[in-house]
Formats: sequence, structure tokens, C-alpha cells
Amino acid sequence: MKLIFIGTSHGVPEASRRCSSCILEVNGFYYLVDMGTQVVEDLRKRGIAIDSVRLVICTHPHGDHTDGLISFVDLVNWYFKTANPLILLPGSRLIPPLRAWLIATTDGKPLREDLRIASFGEGVAYEDENLRVTAIKTKHCENSFAFLIEAEGKKVLFTGDLCHPSVDFPQVAFETELELIVCETAHFSPDDCVSCFDKTKAKRVLHTHVNDQRWGDALSLQSAVEHPYEYGAAFDGMELSL
Repeated sequence: MKLIFIGTSHGVPEASRRCSSCILEVNGFYYLVDMGTQVVEDLRKRGIAIDSVRLVICTHPHGDHTDGLISFVDLVNWYFKTANPLILLPGSRLIPPLRAWLIATTDGKPLREDLRIASFGEGVAYEDENLRVTAIKTKHCENSFAFLIEAEGKKVLFTGDLCHPSVDFPQVAFETELELIVCETAHFSPDDCVSCFDKTKAKRVLHTHVNDQRWGDALSLQSAVEHPYEYGAAFDGMELSL
């Protein structure tokens, strides 16, 4: 399993960091977690065939996690016609406006009949022969979720945006061994999370979705404190083999 960080910024893009998006590669297939930026260009630059993308799933509806959907689904609709990824959105309210925008920008032409856009709720949101995604409700907004992703015998937790780690840090992190926690920290200080991290069974923890004012805090914690796990901050273009 390989993880590529496409965007690690907070609610707006910064000079060297884009809005939230990650790519998971498992057995030659690709799964996208959040699409806050235009990812098609990254896929093309990396030589990743669009028809090898199985899934796009978003942690919550906010634009810094979903704005890249329009360009991706638009190109899948009219150009990459052999591609048929499942687009999974948190709650059904995003589906009609996404479809309407795509129709409006193609002069009213109907969308591909096999274009798959659906919603998910709490529980197992997706499963195929390579990976399983379990959605865990959080309190960041009405339809916000963390994801437990299981593949190749390993487990990775994406926290998504949280209200605060003292309020809605996913309980599963304390109950199971995790290869990695990817923790979003746009709305609180990175050091607010350490007490939670210390109680987990994670091998590695990475902060992402960090605003510029707290970016230095995340990096300083990486070297200032010893932890029973590998600790650090993610950056755009970072690649991990898990």
C-alpha cells in the first residue's frame, strides 16, 4: 500500500501547499481520499491511468475537501470514458448540485448513464478485493467522518476535520493497531492531539491540514518530544510505502 499526499494545507491553498487530498495505491488501483484540489493533473503527471481510479471519497462537504470534484467528474464524464470510479459523498445533498453543475457546463447535455455518484453514512462505506473503508462519525459538521482504511493486512486512520481531539478523536484509534494516523489539525493546536496519540497503538502519526500559523508548531513537536511512535507532519508530494 502506498500513500501520496497531494494537498496538506488548511482551508485555503498556501504557496507550497494545496487543499486536502490523498491518493492510496493498492495492487495497481487507486483510491482518493478528499478532493480539495484538482487532482487530475497530478494523476496525469504521475502516469496514473484515470481508469485505474476505483474510488473518490470525501470526509465532509466543505469546499477545501470537495472543490476538485467538479474538474475530476467533468473529465470522467466526457473524456476519460473508460474510467468508472465510484464517487462517494458524505450525505446526499451534494449530489444534485454536482450533477446540475456538470450539465450546465456541457450545454445541457445529459451525463453518462453509468456515471456513479452516491452517498454514504456511518459504517462500512466501501469494500472491494483490495481495501475496505469504514466511516466513523465526527462532530466537525453535520456530515463529517473519519475513515478507517484496511488494506494488505494494515490499518490507516484518516481523522478528517475534528471538532477537537478531546471531543471526537475516533475511539477505534485506542482499540486497534494502526500503521498510521493522518490527523487533520486546522482547528486546534497540534500539541492538543499528543495526549490522544500517546494512548493509541499507532506506529506512526502525521499531522496534515495545518494552517501556516501552526505549521511551525507541528514541525517543532516532531523533534522536541520523544514518542512511542514515529511522529511528524505531512507535506505536499510526500510518499509513504506502508
